[in-house]
Amino acid sequence: MTLLGIDVGGSGIKGALVDAESGEMLTERFRIPTPKPRTPEAMANVIAAIVKHFDYNGKVGCGFPTIIKKGVCKSPGNLDPSWLGVNVEELLEKKTGLDFTVINDADAAGYATMNYGVGRGKEGLVVMITIGTGLGSGAFFNGQLIPNFELGQIPYKKYKKIELWAAGSAKDREGLSYKKWGKRFNTFLEYVELIISPDLIILGGGASKDFKEFKKKIKIETPVIPAQLENHAGIIGAAVASLHKAPKV
Repeated sequence: MTLLGIDVGGSGIKGALVDAESGEMLTERFRIPTPKPRTPEAMANVIAAIVKHFDYNGKVGCGFPTIIKKGVCKSPGNLDPSWLGVNVEELLEKKTGLDFTVINDADAAGYATMNYGVGRGKEGLVVMITIGTGLGSGAFFNGQLIPNFELGQIPYKKYKKIELWAAGSAKDREGLSYKKWGKRFNTFLEYVELIISPDLIILGGGASKDFKEFKKKIKIETPVIPAQLENHAGIIGAAVASLHKAPKV
C-alpha cells in the first residue's frame, strides 16, 4: 500500500509517498517553506499544495510539531498562538477532502525508527529526540508509544523552554559551531537522563546526519545513536500512522 506522509516543521513542510509494508520512501521528498506567520490557514494551504503535488487521493499521515491529542492542538509550540485548540485533522480534511491522521512529529519519527530503523527490537525505555526548530521527543517503552512526551518544553534558566537554547535553530540563529552547540545539547540530554533514565536515546531530525560533528560533546552514560532514517523518519512514520488513528508499534 502506498501512503502519503507529511512532516510539518518550523522551517519547512515536507511530503513523500511511502511503502507501508517496507517503510521505504517511493518518491523524493517535496518541500515547501513553512509560511510566515505560521497560522492555521496558511499552513493548511501549504499541506494541500503538497497533496496536490503528488496527485494523491487516499489516507494521509501528518507529523505536527506540537502536542496533539485526538487530533486537537493542545499547545502552539513554535507555531502561531492561533493554533491552540484547533482540530488539525478536521482542518486538513476540510481543506483537502482526504482522511488525515495527525500525530506529534517526534512521535511519528520515533514510530518509523522503532518499526523500520535502529530502534527495531529495542526493549526498555527508548527516547527519540528530533533536532530542528525545536527539540521533539518520542518515547517508547518495550516498543509501545508514550504519546506527546515533550522533553524540549523543560524550563531552563531564563528560557521558557530549553529548546529555545539548545535546538538546531539556536545553533543556526547564533552561528554556533558544532563544538559549542554540542555542549548545549549535552546539557539538554543530561536533564533527559536525570528525569527519565532512558535505556537508549536515538537522534533524528536535520542535525542527526552530522552526528559525528558533535558526538564527542555527548558525555551522558545513556547510549546515544543517530537514526538511520535521519530526517526522513518523520515522513515515513506519519505515513504509516495513517493506518491507525492511535498508532501502535
